[in-house]
Amino acid sequence: MRILAVATRNPVKVTAVAHIVEKLLHEKLEVIRVEVASGVPNQPIGLEQTIRGAVNRAKQAVSSVPGAEFGIGIEAGLVKVPETLTGYFDIQFAAVADKKGKVTIGCGSGFEYPPKVLSEVLGKGKEIGDVMESLTGIENIGERMGAIGFLSHGELDRQTLTEQAILMAFIPRINEELYFKRPD
Repeated sequence: MRILAVATRNPVKVTAVAHIVEKLLHEKLEVIRVEVASGVPNQPIGLEQTIRGAVNRAKQAVSSVPGAEFGIGIEAGLVKVPETLTGYFDIQFAAVADKKGKVTIGCGSGFEYPPKVLSEVLGKGKEIGDVMESLTGIENIGERMGAIGFLSHGELDRQTLTEQAILMAFIPRINEELYFKRPD
């Protein structure tokens, strides 16, 4: 059985990894959760911090689990996007690292938080999960439908959003001949 190391303690993310990767690789996997440091703030701001957090997690995950074929790191962060209502999107990135050091990256759909949420996060240094719990009254919202589930009225949940990012990160790996073969 193939082994995946997932750098998260969030059960929604673990379920998303197992679901999408088993579909992609057409087999049952052993998914091992590991806790690692992301090397970025708890609330990443900007593309660089968000991607670095996902990559750091993926590399540490694969190196910390003997026999793991891949390490997967997932990080959501606020990324500046011009011409939007608030100036920021929440974008979730996934990184997949293997034992050879190859890393592939993907992201899910981006969306805006209400201005009140961003003001609490950017102005007062709070984490989005805490602000969204307070706003919605949903305890541990990040381990349930996620903010996206609430904001989309259930049309998209956190598991599906996470699966998008993981799928995008696996695209080069399921098309190796297109991405890793040297051009003639």
